Amino acid sequence: MTTGRFENKTIIVTGAAGGIGEAYARGLADEGANVVVADLADEKGKQVAADIGGLYVSTDVSDEASAQALATATVDTYGTIHGLVNNAAIYGGMKLDFLITVPWDYYKKFMSVNLDGALNVTRAIYPHMKDGGAIVNQSSTAAWLYSGFYGLAKVGINGLTQQLATELGGQNIRVNAIAPGPIDTEATRTTTPKEMVQDIVNGLPLKRFGQPEDLVGMCKFLLSDEANWITGQIFNVDGGQVIRS
Repeated sequence: MTTGRFENKTIIVTGAAGGIGEAYARGLADEGANVVVADLADEKGKQVAADIGGLYVSTDVSDEASAQALATATVDTYGTIHGLVNNAAIYGGMKLDFLITVPWDYYKKFMSVNLDGALNVTRAIYPHMKDGGAIVNQSSTAAWLYSGFYGLAKVGINGLTQQLATELGGQNIRVNAIAPGPIDTEATRTTTPKEMVQDIVNGLPLKRFGQPEDLVGMCKFLLSDEANWITGQIFNVDGGQVIRS
């Protein structure tokens, strides 16, 4: 069931050419949003944008000029910006390594996308949220579990979410995060050994792999007016993998 609650709203989703980001983009478009698909996978990204009647902008979230170009293209097309989903990340095919041994150049590139990218895009976008707006950052249960430099990046996303919520609250811009558990995407299948994933799923209270669609409802809620007094929060959508008090 769709409600049209995002009619005339413009929402940018980074990393929306596939996986969770694509599910977010399609779900928001189903509710009437003007969705901007921002990604570096140009062919797939253009196809998603065409499917949903949105705009594709080739974007490197780690690059300041690219983030500014994303903001400019969005405003030139739609006039303003109401929402942003910072979903882009290096994940599929990423190195599995320890913090103390991961090659330094790889670590810096990884963090420039997975942590700094969310801040970079937010800095470019927020001045165009003239009437307030909502930002959703993509965290992970890896922030509470040992996950090497990937987990460290997600700890950073949680802290970034809380800091930005404080800095932008006076402009009526809300900032929250979603922390997924194990999600059945191509990126997960190509990155994490099948046996490891199965062990994780077996340990969940809800004993099944999450699907990208399981996250869409929370994303819509946090971007909607229904959440207009919620900011600075991290919401686990994880089948019970991490239970926090």
